[in-house]
Amino acid sequence: MKKIILLFILITTVSFDAPQEDAYDAGEWFKLRIHYGIVNAGYATLEVKDAILNNKKTFHVVGKGYTTGMSRFFFKVDDLYESYIDKETGNPYQFVRKINEGGYTKNQEGFFNQSTNKVVVKDYKNKTEKTLMVPKNTQDILSTFYYLRNHPNIDKLKVGEAIVIDMFFDDETTKFKLKFIGRENINTKFGDVQAMIFRPLVQSGRVFKEQESLTVWISDDSNKLPLRIKASLAVGSIKADLDGYKGLKYPFKTK
Repeated sequence: MKKIILLFILITTVSFDAPQEDAYDAGEWFKLRIHYGIVNAGYATLEVKDAILNNKKTFHVVGKGYTTGMSRFFFKVDDLYESYIDKETGNPYQFVRKINEGGYTKNQEGFFNQSTNKVVVKDYKNKTEKTLMVPKNTQDILSTFYYLRNHPNIDKLKVGEAIVIDMFFDDETTKFKLKFIGRENINTKFGDVQAMIFRPLVQSGRVFKEQESLTVWISDDSNKLPLRIKASLAVGSIKADLDGYKGLKYPFKTK
């Protein structure tokens, strides 16, 4: 159950060139219910708020992940991720990462300078500070998802196409590659929904069963909401389903 919130934010990302019309707005909130096998393991939530940061209008997005019930007894998870995103460019100004995963903790903030392509990372747990170079338009773990929901090319991808984004995480920039699989109708607690299917390419051996062991279903509408996520792990599997939502910018269409 380690790094639950990271897993489910990371694998709901798609890569494109630049943001256009926003697929979301302040007030959007949704929740994923996470299952480990047949066990209800916990929840992950994502929320969008308005904020002013350094006299700039931003979206303040907040992601939380936590275990529940017996899962919490065996492995307690309380994760908090935040990002402040420029409303015009879609690029991040600041991120927050506070996690507690079975006693493993982190307490960090990152500050992006988009004009110099640098990020300052302050580690409050270890009382360190470092400045790192990053490629242009590099995203943090949360801003990635929101930045990429906005581009209209998401509806133009061909089956089998793979695309890449620069994402900053754990003091380094990584290339995150994603492959478009196709479309299908899936059954949710809200009804049948037309979905796009993506498969991130991840490193095998540490957590995941194989390189293509993750699959994510995104609503094939203007909202681009994550509907379902499946991951085959080294031991067992995890599934997450959309469990609740409110404040969507566009109607959520079901059949």
